[in-house]
Amino acid sequence: MTTLEITVRGCAEQHHPAERAIVSMTASVDLADAVQAWTGDQVRAVGHHGAQVEVRAEFDDFERLNKFLDHWSGVDGVEVSGVEWDVSVASRRRYESEVRKSAVDDAVAKAQAYADAVRRGRVVPVEIADPGMLAGSAPAAPVLAASGGARDRRPVLVPAEIVIRAEIDARFRAD
Repeated sequence: MTTLEITVRGCAEQHHPAERAIVSMTASVDLADAVQAWTGDQVRAVGHHGAQVEVRAEFDDFERLNKFLDHWSGVDGVEVSGVEWDVSVASRRRYESEVRKSAVDDAVAKAQAYADAVRRGRVVPVEIADPGMLAGSAPAAPVLAASGGARDRRPVLVPAEIVIRAEIDARFRAD
C-alpha cells in the first residue's frame, strides 16, 4: 500500500472583549479675514487663515472614554471621526499564539478524518505553513486577521468584540 498524502487548511478563531479604544478626531479653526491691511485711513481684509490638527487618543478606561467623547463631540470645530476597538498588545500576542495552535489542531483533526475515511492509520505532519506557502497550494487570506478594530464613522460607545482568526496549510502522510 502506498503512502497517502493529505493536504488541508486548518482554521481557528477566538472572540475577546475590547480592552482599549483609539479615538480619531479632527480639530479645526477657520479665521476668515484675520489679517487686516492698513492703507491710510482704510482697513480691509487681506486673507483667509485656518488650521487643522488630527488627534488620536487611546483609552483603556471606557468610562473616561465616554466622558471624553461627551465633552469633545459638543465642541465647535471638533469632529470625532471614529473609534477603533482592540485588545492590548500583550493580549494580542497571547491570543494569536493560542489561535495558531488551535488552527494546527483543526488541521490535524481534518487530516485524520480523511485518513480514517479511507481506512488509513495515524497521520504524521510533513509540512505546516502560512496559507498559500506550501508547494502546490492556492494563495489565501492572511494568516491572522482581527476584526473589531475597524473604524466606524460615528463614535460607538459600546466596545466591539475582537475576533482573532488564524489559518494554516498543512500536509500530512498516512500509511
